[in-house]
Amino acid sequence: MTIEKIGDKNRKIILVGTAHISRGSIELVEKTIEKEKPDCVGVELDAQRYGQLKNQRKWRETNIMDVIKSGRIYLLLVNLLLANLQRRLGNKIGVKPGSEMLAAIRIAERKKIPVVLLDRDVRITLKRAFDLMSLWEKLKLGFGIVVGLFSGVEEKITKETIEELKNKDVITKLMEELSHEAPTIKRVLVDERDLYIANKILDARGRKIVAVVGAGHLQGIKKCLDRKRDISELEKVQKKKSLLRYLKYLVPALFVLFIAYGFFLKGIEASLYIFGIWFLITGIFSALGALFARSRLQSIIVAFLAAPFTTLHPALASGWFAAAMEAKYSMPKVEDFENLSNLNSYRDFEKNKVTHLLLVAAYTNLGSTIGVIIALPYILSMFA
Repeated sequence: MTIEKIGDKNRKIILVGTAHISRGSIELVEKTIEKEKPDCVGVELDAQRYGQLKNQRKWRETNIMDVIKSGRIYLLLVNLLLANLQRRLGNKIGVKPGSEMLAAIRIAERKKIPVVLLDRDVRITLKRAFDLMSLWEKLKLGFGIVVGLFSGVEEKITKETIEELKNKDVITKLMEELSHEAPTIKRVLVDERDLYIANKILDARGRKIVAVVGAGHLQGIKKCLDRKRDISELEKVQKKKSLLRYLKYLVPALFVLFIAYGFFLKGIEASLYIFGIWFLITGIFSALGALFARSRLQSIIVAFLAAPFTTLHPALASGWFAAAMEAKYSMPKVEDFENLSNLNSYRDFEKNKVTHLLLVAAYTNLGSTIGVIIALPYILSMFA
């Protein structure tokens, strides 16, 4: 049992640390609420995840093209990868992810106990993590998620392993490893949320509060319960200042400079040659990205034609156009949105029409970016 009791005779906070796919955690939550009879029950959920747990059909409301145009492709793909990995682990154990949170909510509602959502908006958490992570951290995270999802890692997980993860010494070790491998991820996903959740618990009304949280947050939350803090900054998305953010403006500026320099140096023919090189390299790699995503021929052609121009426009991306063309022939249906929580392999991601469009946009954009990285140095070498 993972329970921490904090407070005095005037106010008591009971922290219940759980493993999110453990049947023992469900029983622990139920017994604790029954025994303690709290004035308030807090759960480690935000409004979005609470809605998804209560209403599994919420995906139907998603406008996939809006997601693609807003640049949230990679965030949504990572979210889906993590959700499906957790769901697969849960299926092996026989418990749906988040079942202990639902159990806490249902008992509280039955006993007419107020429920408080303790966690920060998951979209803010993911955005803060992605915006603050270094490129190397992003690559390591992406590689780890893909390997974890498609290498059958859940086959190595047993009920005993899940219960062991609730042991605070094991959790401490895992947190220490995460802080070394990806310090930004640990700071945003763990440390910031520990502080945020602790403040929400302190804001909750009542003399006795039961807070159901993941075991990995237990000790961090406990340390932050000593006093209230200002958490307004934790609810904002603060983008890290980086030269990479100026590339979308630098690339077109350099291209115009190359065209102008070529014209004054060697005339119109040189300028047309530079543009031709740019057109071919960015177009080919963008088309290869669409091809890798198993796009239709029409979408591949669109990717090829769009990339030379979208790479020169800060607000456009070739993946949008390729995905829009793909959607004309493969528009997602209701069943595709409902199956987003049942993706067991990379092939499933390709076959589902929602994730297929995300992959088309993502790979096409990646291809055009690689094209830019290759084209610019090549054009520059022409003047050496």
